[in-house]
Amino acid sequence: MSDFSSSVKLKYAKLGYQYLINHFLTLLLIPIITSISIKLLRMGPEEFINLLNSLHFDLLHVLCSCFLIIFVLTVYFMSKPRTVYLVDYSCYKPPVTCRVPFATFMEHSRLILKDNPKSVEFQMRILERSGLGEETCLPPAIHYIPPNPTMESARSEAQMVIFTAMDDLFKKTGLKPKDIDILIVNCSLFSPTPSLSAMIINKYKLRSNIKSFNLSGMGCSAGLISVDVARDLLQVHPNSNAVIVSTEIITPNYYQGNERAMLLPNCLFRMGAAAILLSNRRSDRWRAKYKLCHLVRTHRGAEDKSYYCVYEQEDKDGNIGINLSKDLMAIAGEALKSNITTIGPLVLPASEQLLFLISLIGRKIFNPKWKPYIPDFKMAFEHFCIHAGGRAVIDELQKNLQLSAEHVEASRMTLHRFGNTSSSSLWYELSYIEAKGKMKRGDRVWQIAFGSGFKCNSAVWKCNRSVKSSEGPWSDCIDRYPVFIPEVVKL
Repeated sequence: MSDFSSSVKLKYAKLGYQYLINHFLTLLLIPIITSISIKLLRMGPEEFINLLNSLHFDLLHVLCSCFLIIFVLTVYFMSKPRTVYLVDYSCYKPPVTCRVPFATFMEHSRLILKDNPKSVEFQMRILERSGLGEETCLPPAIHYIPPNPTMESARSEAQMVIFTAMDDLFKKTGLKPKDIDILIVNCSLFSPTPSLSAMIINKYKLRSNIKSFNLSGMGCSAGLISVDVARDLLQVHPNSNAVIVSTEIITPNYYQGNERAMLLPNCLFRMGAAAILLSNRRSDRWRAKYKLCHLVRTHRGAEDKSYYCVYEQEDKDGNIGINLSKDLMAIAGEALKSNITTIGPLVLPASEQLLFLISLIGRKIFNPKWKPYIPDFKMAFEHFCIHAGGRAVIDELQKNLQLSAEHVEASRMTLHRFGNTSSSSLWYELSYIEAKGKMKRGDRVWQIAFGSGFKCNSAVWKCNRSVKSSEGPWSDCIDRYPVFIPEVVKL
């Protein structure tokens, strides 16, 4: 009972401290304004008139003051960045014919790797602890034994996931293809000629003066890089619409060798795509779901260890795959630390920034062994969308950021239902939060993604209106979630 009492006292002491620091100016001004108001109210009518008469206004001074105020306001509004709105987005939902239950995946692995049972056993152990469910999907070409990763089948997958997501976006927003001013496509590992952006332009007969970009090789964080590129373009092109397509084409990247570090992506990556409509038009303010507040990018590529931790290469038999380093989680932690050091001052309340500063000064001056203060990001955000790169990624961020199970629910459930869909996973997570009816007007969302290079990128969105989405990839299964995910699923 005494422990409970002390914990309650500590909780209220912390809340009192936070309120005091965050509202310091307000609390300082209230007594000043109150005393001035009381003084004025105590004045008689004659005293008040005498006070007004004692104030001498010179016409020239008044005009100059008005001109200065107008000039300052004009400069402020002209230099203010254009607001970028997220009007709506669409996530691709694979057909049930592409579903890959554990039993199917393991049967294919045994047949493909029949000469190497240790590799099969390794994949089984990874799958058991992966956090994936029985409904994740792989493209049709991977269902063949052996897989048939031809250029034609890769293009077929790209057309299936991208066009379906685009069609759904057009339906949701009422956007016409000719209204698209900027098109940005990111796909890390499949980069054909003509590009995927050209494929979209050809399909929907987009305008000849469209500004199109195709990003490749930038890993799972490329979705937020695309948002950053779109934001910069929307600053210089007024009244414009920007469409972003984030995907990863699995077909040509299914590893068929025996290297364990390169077999890991086979167990985690699944098909998916998202199409996002951004706009800087004031008319879209009222219908847009979100407003972009901040976007911070961190790149650790100058360090060899970071550069090689996610590396596409050939194995000794000439099979191409992605090699994931054992140091990946440690490197991701360092990248996250750099990223939150930048984004923290932009989003954290004054109370948290002050505690962090005191901790930093104490470690520098008094004792380097002091435990560093980890800011409470739960005070800055209501929702977290952590890249569903794997169970270990979500666990590590939950621990480092001191998040509750509810805060990482969207990430865990997305990994369970859809697997690691690379750069589009953040949008499946946002869709999950909306489908649960948790997104309210004014809520802030923090999207965090990691990618090869090594990069950590994060974006902060503010909800424009309360959202309860009955459509989308979760429409037929949201009532079943959240589900319990055991530490190990015995196969």
